Amino acid sequence: MNETWFFYVLVLVVFMLAGVVKGVTGMGLPTVAMGLLGGALSPAAAAAMLFIPTFVTNIWQLLSGPSLRHTLRRMWPMMLAVVVVTVAAAGLLVRVDPVWSRVALGVALVVYALYALLAPVLRVPPRWERWLSPLVGGLSGVVTGATGVFVMPAVPYLQSLGMDREELVQTLGLAFTVSTIALTTGLLLYGAYSLPQLGLSALAVVPALAGMWLGQVIRRRISARVFRACFLGFLLVLGIELIVRPLF
Repeated sequence: MNETWFFYVLVLVVFMLAGVVKGVTGMGLPTVAMGLLGGALSPAAAAAMLFIPTFVTNIWQLLSGPSLRHTLRRMWPMMLAVVVVTVAAAGLLVRVDPVWSRVALGVALVVYALYALLAPVLRVPPRWERWLSPLVGGLSGVVTGATGVFVMPAVPYLQSLGMDREELVQTLGLAFTVSTIALTTGLLLYGAYSLPQLGLSALAVVPALAGMWLGQVIRRRISARVFRACFLGFLLVLGIELIVRPLF
């Protein structure tokens, strides 16, 4: 009984915190949730819990943007590659030893945090976008299928396309929604999704939405730059912990 209550409290706290991060930055819910839940659950089980709260919060973000039709027309080659490769690669999350899945997740978090903290802002020439978008989508699909997290190299790539803030937030919402659906489809095909997990995923919507609301309040009161640095530092520490855990 105590273990059951501990698990429910853990889910509440994790999704509340992940929602706060998304409310402030517009991203990070699955990244934070996977990183924290990965210590208590197998990566496949943690990824299965993410479906409904991630889907709901990202649809909200996607529909609130300036031009969904323009975003879909521009990004469909990348999104198609994300879907195809993520569904195929989801078997890695199911079949690989959870120890190594956690290590892979840790590596993805560390690489993203270091890139975001240290790398200069890049700009992709428009003439490259037609062939580079499907390539980045495919590589991101491999990472998503192996770790349950959609960050590298998709997020830095989208940030390099020269979009204004509102368009970028909407495009990230599209990318996260598509990757969430693709990953869940892959988990279903590989037999790693069950009705009890769907129920837990539905329950996680409440703390995630509450966290998003709180994050939006916080965003108006603190420096976005300071929060971003703290968030990336947190991801860096969490990723290192996941990498070194098998050594102890």
